[in-house]
Amino acid sequence: MAQQQFDVGILGATGMVGQHLVRRLADHPWFRVAWLGASGRSSGRRFGDLPWRLPSPVPAEARDLVVEDPVPGRAPVLVFSAIDADAAARLEPAFAAAGHILVSNARPHRLDPDVPLLVPEIMARNFLVHMS
Repeated sequence: MAQQQFDVGILGATGMVGQHLVRRLADHPWFRVAWLGASGRSSGRRFGDLPWRLPSPVPAEARDLVVEDPVPGRAPVLVFSAIDADAAARLEPAFAAAGHILVSNARPHRLDPDVPLLVPEIMARNFLVHMS
């Protein structure tokens, strides 16, 4: 029986960390990359036409996605953020206020008491229960 996949977005998809996320989420059993967001230099362009910095090829699942401006409300509910700290300080609260769930490794909100710390190795089982 096939498991349901959840649509996810990647904020900062064209940077090095974002490209690693795209690669890691390709063919993932739980997630399907459905939205890619990046700065104005890349928005409006097909992801497969942008410079790819990794030695592996661009995943087929992402190749034809059009990169969008990082506008809250347009991405799926779950967004993996791969943006730098300055951009995260501005954009991540706006995405959260629009109802998105963000997973980020940026430092601006790490010690905020309203931002939960996610430790995947420990919390994987709880995450699956809440997403189903």
